[in-house]
Amino acid sequence: MSMLQHVSVAKQANVYFNGKVTSRSVLFADGSKQTLGVVLPGEYEFSTAEGEIMQVTSGEFDVLLPGATEWSTYAAGTQFELAPNVSFSIRTSQISEYCCHYIKA
Repeated sequence: MSMLQHVSVAKQANVYFNGKVTSRSVLFADGSKQTLGVVLPGEYEFSTAEGEIMQVTSGEFDVLLPGATEWSTYAAGTQFELAPNVSFSIRTSQISEYCCHYIKA
């Protein structure tokens, strides 16, 4: 199991889509932030404020990236990158998890 060390974790969860998507913010000493999330089966649309790298840590996501017309599949151990201020969709048929790294401009 991969571990994050020397971090602070927010007690309050980020809850989206009536609890079908939840995440916890993880703060590092250097001021950077990541979120660790769980996604229940379904289809969801998100927007970014910052650039993001989304790592799939368990399960599998189909992702409709900005400007794409076809879905791409990302399994555990893979990742995709998103620019700031874009919208994208994910769908999954199983409980899946992710780690989101925020990219400072």
